[in-house]
Amino acid sequence: MSKEILEGMKLSLLKEALENGTIIADSVLETIMATKREQVEKLHTYAITAPSHEKGRWQTCYRDKGGKRINIKAPTEEKLLDKLISIYFSDSHIDKLTFHELYEEWLAYKKSVTNSPNTIRRHEQHYRKYFEPSILHNHKVIKIDELLLEKECNRIIREFNISRKEWTNVKTILNGMLEYALRKKYLTCNPMDKVQILVKFKQVVKKTGKTETYNSDELKELNLYLDRMYTETQDTAYLAVKLNFFLGLRVGELVALKWDDYSENHLHIVREEVRNQTTNHYEVVEHTKTNWDRFVVLVPKAMDILKRIGPQGNFIFMRNGNRITSRQIAYVLEKYAERQGLFTKSTHKMRKTFASNLNANGVPLDCIRELLGHSNLNTTLGYIYNPLTEKETYDLISKAL
Repeated sequence: MSKEILEGMKLSLLKEALENGTIIADSVLETIMATKREQVEKLHTYAITAPSHEKGRWQTCYRDKGGKRINIKAPTEEKLLDKLISIYFSDSHIDKLTFHELYEEWLAYKKSVTNSPNTIRRHEQHYRKYFEPSILHNHKVIKIDELLLEKECNRIIREFNISRKEWTNVKTILNGMLEYALRKKYLTCNPMDKVQILVKFKQVVKKTGKTETYNSDELKELNLYLDRMYTETQDTAYLAVKLNFFLGLRVGELVALKWDDYSENHLHIVREEVRNQTTNHYEVVEHTKTNWDRFVVLVPKAMDILKRIGPQGNFIFMRNGNRITSRQIAYVLEKYAERQGLFTKSTHKMRKTFASNLNANGVPLDCIRELLGHSNLNTTLGYIYNPLTEKETYDLISKAL
């Protein structure tokens, strides 16, 4: 990038002036520095602050290769810009910036603008698995072109035999890094724009209602188990599972419900439980996954379950004075599957069963989307399966035909 900038510094005019003897070398140097200062002001995204008093200093900040925020000061704005020139136009920062160094810088930026630690963790896992062993890892960013990227992308898909969906997740890293480099003026174009995938993706067996939902018979058996276990233990985790088939909440939203969220015929969904990646503890945060609150209708059977619980604290689902966690909800389903000799269906399958049952009974898709808290209808469609037994499905088809 520095070469392109230097090419735009009116060197032809300077050369002509030197040849004509109208300026001297010092003037050339000052003109180049002035042009570089202009370029730095365009590149630098952080505020440059004037001194607040007579003896104060001009100051700003930048992020180093590891993403650490560094403050710098100077007696004048010009000298501060000169310091930035040494940062932005040094070979080590741009000309020698490697793919991995760009990844670290981009990831630090992502951490500062996202509140999803799971997203960051997924990026880290994908980078270690797919890009750390790649020739891209130590390659200079300015020497990565579309053909090199295309070759590596196709190699990764072929050698790791990954599906189209998995590749979409992996490609997020490449797109994010290179768009970041574009915005930082490290690159003049995104080479990913013209990359073609020419190899075949892993063929995926399409999921069905048998694995993604609890059908009518399974749900009946599960509810009998939940009622029996609640009678024996008075553990509200069993009622939480039972209730969620009427709510369709994310499990983190379910265990974060408070009695204040409950009104006559609906629940107000405003928070969720997350796992702190540093402490590995479960914590409740005052926002949902999508940062949008929503209301979920309470049908009579759902209200009956809430009446069975009764307040034991601020949270609806408590055990021995403590809030029940999403892990404890998952354990209920795992224990049930173990006792029945079945494969465990995750807590997310409750949400898909809820959506699929509504769809099977004619509830409009847009209403289902709102209840699930999706912003995109295509996301909701991915939750819709056939939740009926084979006999129920056959009878429905026979009636329709």
